[in-house]
Amino acid sequence: MKIFTVGSKSFVTSFQLAGVPGIISETPQKAFDEIKKLTDDSDVGLILVSDDITESINDELTSLRAEKSTLVFALPATGSEKTEVDYRVMLKKILGV
Repeated sequence: MKIFTVGSKSFVTSFQLAGVPGIISETPQKAFDEIKKLTDDSDVGLILVSDDITESINDELTSLRAEKSTLVFALPATGSEKTEVDYRVMLKKILGV
């Protein structure tokens, strides 16, 4: 299984230094389009996305997570503030409960 990153130049570059390929995308909609393409690839098992991009496409990502088996995980971007994630609410959205 492959791992990819999607996000700003600094986010993607920092993972590329560790050998993880990525796609630089400065707008949330372009990032979502790239994430959809990556989830269609059966070799991709994990997509790491910078959280500054996921804020405005969170509902679309939740729907995508429910449809696809690829894990899409948001990580803090450089300089982002610490936020709490309610995984129970996210899981309910994914399961449609």
